[in-house]
Amino acid sequence: MSNGWVLPDAVLRQAPSYTPRSHELADLELLLSGAYAPLNGFLGKADLASLARVGRLVDGSSWPVPVTLEVPRPLAEDIDISNPLRRVLLLTDTEGAPIAALDATEVWPSDNGLFAVAGPVRQVGDGGSGPFQRLRATPAEIREELPQGRVLGVIADRPLHRPQLAQIARAARTLAAHLLVLVPVAGPGPDGLAPEALVRCVLAARARMPEGMIVVLPLPAWRDEVRSAMLRAKVAVAYGVTHLLSLANGMVFSSSELRILVPRDVAYDGRDGQWRTLDDVPPRFRRMPLSATEIGDFLDRGAALPEWHTPPAVARELANARPARRRRGLVLFFTGLSGSGKSTIARGVTDYLLESGERTVTLLDGDIVRRHISARLGYSVEDKDTNVRNIGWAAAEIAKHGGLVICCPIAPYES
Repeated sequence: MSNGWVLPDAVLRQAPSYTPRSHELADLELLLSGAYAPLNGFLGKADLASLARVGRLVDGSSWPVPVTLEVPRPLAEDIDISNPLRRVLLLTDTEGAPIAALDATEVWPSDNGLFAVAGPVRQVGDGGSGPFQRLRATPAEIREELPQGRVLGVIADRPLHRPQLAQIARAARTLAAHLLVLVPVAGPGPDGLAPEALVRCVLAARARMPEGMIVVLPLPAWRDEVRSAMLRAKVAVAYGVTHLLSLANGMVFSSSELRILVPRDVAYDGRDGQWRTLDDVPPRFRRMPLSATEIGDFLDRGAALPEWHTPPAVARELANARPARRRRGLVLFFTGLSGSGKSTIARGVTDYLLESGERTVTLLDGDIVRRHISARLGYSVEDKDTNVRNIGWAAAEIAKHGGLVICCPIAPYES
């Protein structure tokens, strides 16, 4: 994607680099893939003002959300938009690998102390890394593979249980449409499920779906439900969707670019174990879908999700992603001044848990951390802050993987 401009390698090598924030990286990937068409870069002041005023870009194109990039002041001051050799900014991923080059056309101060930078972007590097790369594809690649005719789009931001699978099957059968499932992986879903776990859950339900394709993409969710729904519709259209099935209880709206389908409520029919529309199941044989709270309660207790509601393969993935409360990671953080008893309490709790045999325990005592994780740090204000951050990072990593960790560093300041 060249966007009509070409830069010599020497300019790219000398250009300053910057790692955007997570939501900006998500926007960048969608810009580069063409999913944000007609956008080819981060928006400038005129487009942002027009968008806020009339919901359209300056050229009249309909677009629902501001797509912006913000950088620190020192970096913004190094950009000279009048000099083609000094207006290029190299954008990198969180590991410092180049992703894209931004040709800055505008720079202006934001309200939060940062500076907004606008301009077109083009891809550099090999296109990124991360889990489920085989399921990432550009809109052009997907449209080339889609058969002629209707395309039923589903944005799966939650696991698909039997009620949703029944609604999808019914819609695909009624429309005689090819199925395209878009899985947002920009961050945790509405139920807090990690993106990778969500993808595994969707793949686990694949055998129970109509024939179709699954694509993962970093589609962000906005707090404004209207804007979020409109953005999802825009991206779905870019991928070739003609009919979008609204499975969530979120915002439903009309669009001139595709049809929004609201499925009829379904219920489990106890007579033969099938899911049917609510009106087709007599009340005495009717079981309603479990709510998100009820599903969470099953998982918190470590109980198996009922098979009448959730396919076993999906239930296994959910149980792995959200284990019972008694098996989840946990951080106990004790702190206080020297001699306050924090280490004594921490060691007592550690001994009790080890004696019980129910959990493995990691103790991050201040002295242990100073000998290993923070061995090169002194006792300046900066080094004290870094030491506490090191303890917090290590504890979070242990807990993230299901461990129980107890911390007891000395309070760095008396206040």
